[in-house]
Amino acid sequence: MSREIIAILRGITPDEALPVADALMDAGITRIEVPLNSPDAFESIGQMLGKHGGAAMIGAGTVLEVSDVERLHEMGAHMVVSPDANASVIVATKQAGMLSFPGVMTPTECFAALHAGADGLKLFPASLLGVEGLKAISAVLPKGTKTYAVGGVGPANFAEWFAAGITGFGIGSALYKPGMSVADVASRAADMVAAYDAGV
Repeated sequence: MSREIIAILRGITPDEALPVADALMDAGITRIEVPLNSPDAFESIGQMLGKHGGAAMIGAGTVLEVSDVERLHEMGAHMVVSPDANASVIVATKQAGMLSFPGVMTPTECFAALHAGADGLKLFPASLLGVEGLKAISAVLPKGTKTYAVGGVGPANFAEWFAAGITGFGIGSALYKPGMSVADVASRAADMVAAYDAGV
């Protein structure tokens, strides 16, 4: 089963990259994003791609520049996640054969991102949009549009978001924070997967 959970490892360092990725993979989370404002982010991404690139979807978050998209493509990354709906970043991502998940909040941003070629929409911050906001926007989005709730979502409200039609989730600090032990990440990941499977 391919779970639509993207682990957002903001602040991770290269020496934590593989142990944390191993823990996530063992729990059944196979989509991993390292935000580029993390220390030596490209090094962490490279390590994860080297070990898990064949079995996981690994890429970068907080991607704001086309030059970063090009670097990720050269490394063999699979996805690009952005906090905004920058059309040039989306287009460059798709031209490079990677998946594009731009951050959106309004219907205007959703449609601009889709027109540029986005594979899925990262609704951020989801806690502000809320389940009712998702329902309202979904009514006008093209059928089959993939949506991901990011920010303020977790096991306690997975079922509620699924009922409203969400595709999946991006999970950050509820899964990983700098300084957290690998055992803690493993435990949180197991709880996350159990709640996801129950909710879906």
